[in-house]
Order: sequence, then C-alpha cells, then structure tokens
Amino acid sequence: MPWPAKAAGAAIILSLSACGGGPDEAGHRIAPVRAGSTVSDVPVKIGQPYRVGRKTYIPQDAPAYDEVGYASWYGEEHEGDSTANGESFVPGGISAAHPTLPLPSYVEVTALDTGRTILVRINDRGPFSSARLIDLSRGAAEQLGIIGHGAAPVRVRRVYPPEQERGLLRAHRRAPARAASPERELERLRKKLSGLSDARSAPSSRQAQDEQLLVRPWPPSRAIPDGNGYAVQVAAFASRERAERLAHMLDAAVIEAGGVWRVRLGPYRDQPSARRGVALAASKGFSDANIMAIEAP
Repeated sequence: MPWPAKAAGAAIILSLSACGGGPDEAGHRIAPVRAGSTVSDVPVKIGQPYRVGRKTYIPQDAPAYDEVGYASWYGEEHEGDSTANGESFVPGGISAAHPTLPLPSYVEVTALDTGRTILVRINDRGPFSSARLIDLSRGAAEQLGIIGHGAAPVRVRRVYPPEQERGLLRAHRRAPARAASPERELERLRKKLSGLSDARSAPSSRQAQDEQLLVRPWPPSRAIPDGNGYAVQVAAFASRERAERLAHMLDAAVIEAGGVWRVRLGPYRDQPSARRGVALAASKGFSDANIMAIEAP
C-alpha cells in the first residue's frame, strides 16, 4: 500500500475542511470507512510534514496544483486495506495515492502518450519515489488505459468537479472521461516532463516498452529453460515491497527494471503453458496480464 495504516495514523494528523470542518469535536481520528459504507468528502485532511526514507513531504492545499511525472498502480493485493484517510481500499474504484495533496481531493489525470483524461479521487499517501508522481488504483489505471505499461507519463491537475461526479467516485464508479488533450498540448507537456531532473531516473514510455523484450536474469530457483521461453507479466509497481507481497501471493518472481518492480509468472517452455499463467493471474483479479518472450542468459 502506498502509505501503510500504521504510518498513516502517525503522519496524517492535522485536518482542514472545505466546509469549515476538521477532526471530530473530541479531536479523534475519523474512524475507518469499511467496504460498503458511505464514503464522505469531509473533513478534508491535509496533515503535518512527514519523512519517508531521506525525503520530507509537506502536505498542502495547493488549489492550482498542475504537474507532470510518472504514474504506477496498485490493485487486489491491497483490497480492504485502510487508506491514509481511513477509507477501505477498493481496487476497482477510481482512486489514487499522492504524497502531498489533501485527502480527499480530485484531480484530472492525463496520459501523455494518448491524451486520455479521467477524473480521479485522491484518498491515500504515496508514491514515495522521486521518479513517481502518483499511484493509481487498478480501476483508475484501467480507465486511463495504462495497465501493462509499467510507469506511464502523466499530467496531474487538481480540479473541483460537480457533486454528481464526486458522488460517482465515492461510490467506486467511473465519472465520464474528459475530452482528450489536443496533440499540441501533449507536446508541451512532454517537453516539460523531459526537462525535469527527476525524469532522468524514470523510464520513458518507449523504454518501458523495450524492457518488455528483455527480462533480467531470474533467481536460480527459476532458471529459464534451455533456449527461449515465455513469462507472464502480472503487474508493475514503484514499490519493491508491494511487488514482493503480490509475488508471494502468486508464487511469482520480482524483476527490477528502470526503477520499476515487475511481478512475473514463469518461465514457461511454450505459449500454451504461458496462457495457463495468464488464467492464474486473471483468477486473482489481474485480467490484463500479458505473455512476453524471453531468452536464456
């Protein structure tokens, strides 16, 4: 999970409500919202500065927030976990984790490769990497069309949608997609991204595609069969811990490439065997797993 429940309890303390709210009258933390319960947009939590690793994050209101960076996603391996604002994580919902924006808040996320733009509700903290701007839920990544693309270049812009659209996202449903960004605007945003110093540590979209043609050596216990074989990529994460949790659940391998931790099943000797790996991933809720050709080192 981008921000574990224990850390959330320590770091997400101060609150601010757009309607003048805050903590409850006794000053207690808002009780977690369980699956099936009503999710509320109040109070809006901001929180005190907190430190993860060597970096300090400073949550702030940032009403005009508009940044470019890379997005990753997380899914069923965290279903039901408590998010940083106490809600229950729903993988198919349209939500996301951001290190500093208020909880909750709403953003438009644009895929810089395609221009597709969707409305997303921020209800969690993370990712904690200079190479990642936002972590999307599996549902949000599917709607944006970036499942299976590793780290995807995106624009994240804070917006203030009407209550009807907010209600859809609170109910874990999709709001209507926005009009696609025009190519001229996408070119401007891509240039902005390429100029960021942090972008040098993250793979470009082309690099992410190229990496799918080459798998780093498997651990000794998962030696590639003689000659060529196949692997099934289930998911990709900015967090090694999340990747390893899913890999343990699937008895899969974790491969690091370009700062992204990829969970892969296999290796398999032939495509029919690999298709059984795809079926296994689908049975665990990962319907977008794909087969990759690999070569013995």
